[in-house]
Amino acid sequence: MPAALPVNLNEGTGITRDVSASGVFFETDVNYAAGSEISFSIELQGPAGKLMLKCKGQIVRVEERDGKVGVAAKIIESQLEAIS
Repeated sequence: MPAALPVNLNEGTGITRDVSASGVFFETDVNYAAGSEISFSIELQGPAGKLMLKCKGQIVRVEERDGKVGVAAKIIESQLEAIS
């Protein structure tokens, strides 16, 4: 589903464009290579406050989009944590 959520990366930040249970597409200024592993966190707003979805994944596609780097990643592992 389309969603514009903040993404925290090891080397920068990004904004999601599409999110599903199995993957995510986000835009960033950081270059990545298809096939590489990636760790990232997505900030979510829950009824009780902010949540952080911490993910490990594999990059399946990288494309240039309007001066940004578009990254499609398959989520391999995820954990939801409350932010205090």
